[in-house]
Amino acid sequence: MATTLFRLDYGGKLEREITHIIESFSEFQIDTARYPQRWLALKLLEADAEVLDILRRMPNGGKVISLAEGSAEKLKSMLGDDVDILIADRRYGFINGIVRQSLHRPHMDRITLTDRIDDIVTHKWLGLPIFFAMMYVMFRLVIDVSAPFLDWTDSVITGPIAGWFSHLLVLLSAPAWMHSLVVEAIIGGVGGVLVFVPGLLILYFFLALLEDSGYMSRAAFVMDRFMRVVGLHGKSFIPMILGFGCAVPAIYATRTIASWRDRVLTALLVPLMSCSARLPVYVVFGLAFFGARAGTVIWAMYALGIVVAMLAGMVFTRTILKPDSSSAFVLELPPYRQPALRSVLIHMWENTREFVRKAGTVILAASLVLWILLNFPSGVEDKRDSYFGQVSGAIAPVFTPLGFGDWQTSGALVTGFMAKEIVVSTLSQIYINADVGEEVPEPTTFGEDLVGIGLGFVDATVNSGKILLSIIPGVNMVDEEAETQDTTLSRALRNHFTPLSATALLVFVLLYVPCVATLGVIKHEFGASWAVTSAVYQTAVAWLAAFLLYQAGRLLGFG
Repeated sequence: MATTLFRLDYGGKLEREITHIIESFSEFQIDTARYPQRWLALKLLEADAEVLDILRRMPNGGKVISLAEGSAEKLKSMLGDDVDILIADRRYGFINGIVRQSLHRPHMDRITLTDRIDDIVTHKWLGLPIFFAMMYVMFRLVIDVSAPFLDWTDSVITGPIAGWFSHLLVLLSAPAWMHSLVVEAIIGGVGGVLVFVPGLLILYFFLALLEDSGYMSRAAFVMDRFMRVVGLHGKSFIPMILGFGCAVPAIYATRTIASWRDRVLTALLVPLMSCSARLPVYVVFGLAFFGARAGTVIWAMYALGIVVAMLAGMVFTRTILKPDSSSAFVLELPPYRQPALRSVLIHMWENTREFVRKAGTVILAASLVLWILLNFPSGVEDKRDSYFGQVSGAIAPVFTPLGFGDWQTSGALVTGFMAKEIVVSTLSQIYINADVGEEVPEPTTFGEDLVGIGLGFVDATVNSGKILLSIIPGVNMVDEEAETQDTTLSRALRNHFTPLSATALLVFVLLYVPCVATLGVIKHEFGASWAVTSAVYQTAVAWLAAFLLYQAGRLLGFG
């Protein structure tokens, strides 16, 4: 029989309810052989989802759950806090006591390195410029350093990989429609999105560096003054920063905010942060129309998202979400640390893996559906006459005042509702096959392809290293040829957009309706009405912003 060496006392009221629940196990004949009864009782009081699920599958489990819920409500009414907070308080109090009795801290009256750094990065006037400068440098690095690898990935997917599959299909005497499905839909659609994996790896690398170093908390502190303008506090900025990666976990992160009103408002603003799914759209249009200034344009998109979020927050605060004066901002600033490389690499890979997984599931499915819609009714010659072309053409007039009222772009924006990356894969399927499909590459052997891939990777690595070193003031190792490289899709887009209409499109993509996964999370956390509110207001703001930009640009002679 196992002997319990230690048992934490949670106090009279909590202990009574724990005992009550343990007694109910016997009363309702609950099988607790696999779990310690005291641990099980604590988890039931904390409403642990996994334990509740296990109990529900047991006979009479529902009765024990009801009893535990009653105990939790009773404790909350008596002690004024949720049970999980009360339990955590007891545990931390116990740990604190042990630390106080066993650890003798040296008297420290000197200013630490963290204090010195904080004097600068959280300074009243310097904090914000430093924050925006760091964001600018980060996105310049993401775009510039990843550009050679982006070109390399693009050349591998559209060159050797497409060629190998094409050759294999010829050997198998596959019909023309199968050739079109594999090369245009799967390789053209999914490959068009996977091209941007190197950029995402670098983005997540820098986000992990900022988080692990302790600067993310400072960013929230620095942004507190701005957030108060919209009736929030700096703590709400942490989910918004997470939104730069993906809006779905960012909205779940609002659970750390105590006020329900603050949670809802933060969740409505998070989708305005430029998530990584929008980055492929920014990169492909940035490289196509702005060349070496693409990094600046992309940084401007991120900054615009923050500005629009502030404005939208001010409107919500003055209308349907009045401020809750009872909420207070308490933020712990951890000491600065040297980020562990292993932790940074794990963070980088886990987030990028999610993007690749999506490319293999959602984007693949969307590419196949899109291919069917583009090629039916059977025998259609002009894609404008396909089902996709007909539906997109009917929507296109809505976007005409914004500068991109053609059926191709309208259709891509509609598919972007599933996931923003699909905008790129849709444009890849439509434009690349239409504009550069007739280009016949020089035939090569399998060995020559492998050698070319290897040499291309080495060349990309060398060029990225040169760009990285060129960040140092006074050092310029980047030649003009490297600065003008872009992707196959970027070259095709120049036949259909002007710099002004491309910028209007970027603004629209930044602001329009969140993807279906984000809306699903908002509905799950706050209800269907807030999900509808998010979709409607963002689409309206996106249309208005793109309209004002495009029409003002034309009046000034940029169109």
